Parts: sequence; structure tokens; C-alpha cells
Amino acid sequence: MHDPYRALYLHLPFCVKRCSYCDFATVAVPAESPQIDEYVEDLCLQIRRKSKEGELGGISTVYLGGGTPSHVGMPRLSMLLYTLGLSMRLEPDVECTMEANPESLTSSMVRDIWALGVNRLSIGVQSFDDHVLGILGRAHDAQGAKRAIACARERFENVSVDLMCGIPGQSTESFEDSVKTAIDCGVSHVSVYPLTIEPHTPFDAMVLSGQLAEPDDDVEAEHMQAAERILSQAGYERYEVASYAKPGFECRHNIAYWTGVPYLGLGRSAASMTQNAERRMRIQDGQVTDDLDAGEMAAEDMMLGMRMSRGISDDLVQRAAQLLPKTSETLDALAEQGLCEHVDGRWRPTERGWLCGNQLYGALFDLA
Repeated sequence: MHDPYRALYLHLPFCVKRCSYCDFATVAVPAESPQIDEYVEDLCLQIRRKSKEGELGGISTVYLGGGTPSHVGMPRLSMLLYTLGLSMRLEPDVECTMEANPESLTSSMVRDIWALGVNRLSIGVQSFDDHVLGILGRAHDAQGAKRAIACARERFENVSVDLMCGIPGQSTESFEDSVKTAIDCGVSHVSVYPLTIEPHTPFDAMVLSGQLAEPDDDVEAEHMQAAERILSQAGYERYEVASYAKPGFECRHNIAYWTGVPYLGLGRSAASMTQNAERRMRIQDGQVTDDLDAGEMAAEDMMLGMRMSRGISDDLVQRAAQLLPKTSETLDALAEQGLCEHVDGRWRPTERGWLCGNQLYGALFDLA
């Protein structure tokens, strides 16, 4: 027996091309490939099956991710969203996000997905600098990104963009200009991610061969601090380590991941998290990847909670301390190191805590 799922993730692993830094479960295939048809039809069957099993009754956030969902085209998206609407309560109060890339997002697609229940668009921009986009191997240019955002805003009030920082060859001025451009485009949400060189990617091979410099931690920190400064001055609030939103436009689906909300993942390599009071399990492609007892759950809840600007409550800390006796001692030590602080009944990460996240998160999870 497990607690009801509250969040649903649907994975569409297809892209027009794979970027040089990408290690996600994706594949580059032509938009007309029958492989996509077979996959979407199977995904619709999985949705209907879970609905009949009663697993979708408590869903309050849906996320269509990838890959590039917009790459699969409107006929397949229509089938998928229509199936979703028949299988669960897809009302306006249910946050339904779809990821899109500029090269495959059109005005007609924006109108149609909006009519079928999508109410939040997340656009993979990464940069508004054509030179940087070339380094990343993106399939769009800066003008295309601006066009896609303008398209999205014809119907959507809730539009997010992803930006990447710390890219070798990307100046601080270039990154800051991209942040300012996102603001000028009128988006309601911005996510900022430092580049990570993942094993077995083209970037990994280029670093090993000396063709590409290793990302500089100090430059990444400088860029993250610049993003915080520019976005906060423009009225965006940093509610999570990598995410900024205008008030009321925080991504509820992402918050679910950081607050211990059970989620169901459907599609190739999509992860699910199921739990009850004694046990938390994560499952991917039929294999258990995490199996946590109550103490490990408490440690993980504190660790994930520290990704959020609001941090973790005294109540959560007290419950954790019953299972993990060194909880208070560890938090005090982290506060002495300047990684977190106790304010108004909550333990919250400091700017240093976010910049040195591995140290903060590791100390909390090590409690278990």
C-alpha cells in the first residue's frame, strides 16, 4: 500500500538532434518516424491502464518532458493530451507543463495544446547568444528563441525558460545579457543551471582531448550570483536553488520533487517515487533504484528541503530528530559554517549553502 500519487511525469525522449552536453534518455529521430507513433500509442495505453487502476485520481501536477515534446508534432500531442483528459481530472487548477524547444514550437501548436489543457510552457533556450548556442550544439538561434517565447505568450501567461551558465567560451557579459533578454521577453519563470560535463557525452570527449576547457566552479558561482541579482531586481523571487519566478508562478511540479510528494513517471526511463510512512522507493524501467527506510526518508526530506528558499520547518526537524539523534547537532554545525541559518521557525539555506550545495546536502543525508 502506498500514498496516492500527486504528480505525473510523461517522458517523450525524442529530439531533432542531441546536444553536445546531453546525457538524458533521449534519441534524435526525424519527426515523421513511425518509432514516435509506436511510443506515443504505448504511452497512451499506459495512461489508460493507470487510470483504470485508480492511480491518477489524486494528480495535481502533470509534466510532459523529454527530450523535446514539441518535436513529436501536434497530431501525436493531441492524442496524448486527449487521452490524459479522458483519464484524469485535467482542470485549470491542475498545473500541466509541457517542455518545448524553439525550433519546433509554432503558433498553431501553442493554440492547440492550450485548448487541450496545457497551462504552462517551459522553453529550452539555454542562451540568447548565437556563439554560445553554437558551442552547445543547439538546433535554434537567438532570434528563434525570442520568436518562440512571443508565440507562447499569445496564449500562455505562465511561460518559463531554461538558461545555462558556466559554459566554456561564455563570458559573464553574455550570460547577464541572456538573463536580461529573458526578462525583456516577459517570461514568468527562469531556471538557471550550471553546465555539468557528464560521462560519455561529446563534451566529455572534448574535455578529455583538450578541445574544450573544464567548466570553472568560480565562474559558475559568479554567474549564479549575477542571475540572482538581476532577476531579484526585476521582481523574480528565488524559490529554489536554480529557479526564479514572479510571485504565484512557481513550478508546483518541481516543488513536488523537493517536498517528498509521491510521483508517477510513465515512459522510457521515467522515474516513479512511491511511499508510505515506513518506506520510500524509486523505480525506473521496472528496477528499484532507491529503497529508503523511515530514517533515510527523514534525512532525504531535510536534504531536498534545503533546495528551497523556505528551507525546512522546526516540526520537520523535530520529527527527524526522533529517528536521527544527531540532527540538531548537524544543523548547528552547518549554521556555524555559514551554510544555513535559523529564521522564524525554519532552517533555511544561505547563499553560501546553495553555492556549496554538495557540502550542505551531503551532511544532511549522511545523518542516515
